[in-house]
Amino acid sequence: MTQHLDALQNKFEAALLNYAGSLPDNSLHQPIRYILALGGKRIRPALVLLSGKAFGAAEGQLIRTALAVEIFHNFSLVHDDIMDKAPLRRGKATVHEKWDSNAAILSGDAMLIEAYKQLSLCGHDHLKAILDLFNTTSLQVCEGQQLDMDFESRTNVSVSEYIEMIRLKTAVLLGCSLKMGALLGNASEDDCKHIYNFGKLCGIAFQIQDDYLDAFGNPQDFGKQVGGDILSNKKTYLIIKALELASADVQAELESIYFQNTISDGDKKVSRVLKLFRELKIDEITKDESLRYFQLAKAEIDNTSLNDSQKEGFLEFLEMLQGRRK
Repeated sequence: MTQHLDALQNKFEAALLNYAGSLPDNSLHQPIRYILALGGKRIRPALVLLSGKAFGAAEGQLIRTALAVEIFHNFSLVHDDIMDKAPLRRGKATVHEKWDSNAAILSGDAMLIEAYKQLSLCGHDHLKAILDLFNTTSLQVCEGQQLDMDFESRTNVSVSEYIEMIRLKTAVLLGCSLKMGALLGNASEDDCKHIYNFGKLCGIAFQIQDDYLDAFGNPQDFGKQVGGDILSNKKTYLIIKALELASADVQAELESIYFQNTISDGDKKVSRVLKLFRELKIDEITKDESLRYFQLAKAEIDNTSLNDSQKEGFLEFLEMLQGRRK
């Protein structure tokens, strides 16, 4: 985290702790308190605060809106974990594992309602614009998750389809977080558009970079096994781009190794796929594509009416994402 975001994250963490502590201690709310206590970078709520402060929004409104964004994000994780049958979230048991799927579904539903409760307190002047943005974004996140699930049964996913999926599943919520802060600060329509696009482009760049790090990152920096996406046959920017560029013979080999597991030894599978990726220069192409989206994001900030001091936090956030190793 940058110094700007560190301070905002700490401020938000205190508000989240107060919020979680105010929830009833019953079987519906215990899973909510549990998932919120698992931690995370709190990037989305910090971006609400960063953008809002840049445009002079009231802190109380920003905190409530940031809470709504983080509660919604964690609601989506609870339900995603059920669909993915994931046993762990941030190194701890997922909600459906610790309780059961019914409890996770119901508590997740309650979290969505809690998010709307927080948004309803943002002030009459901004309520319609905030709710319209949140409703659109929430549906887009669902569409992105559906696309991700659809891709599991397909081998012919295009790069443009993949970018659209990550735009919906990941990037739009970053854009929404930033635009909410701007709306609460009465930013102009033009500034709101640029701020939203900045978040969206950062989100796309982040996911492409994440795909790269999973394959080519240092495992000591990345914090998890390199090649995990390959072992799980996950469709990432790398495999989709490789299949697009490969000759027919190499394409057939990649498909058989990657999707049909014709190499049963996991380490050998990862090694062979990475070798083919390097031969196709997928490592360089992926890094360049991530950088291209980061540069597009910077251009959006440059085009706002914010002064250099107000832009500083956004640019530090951008630099932090570009320099991440995990």
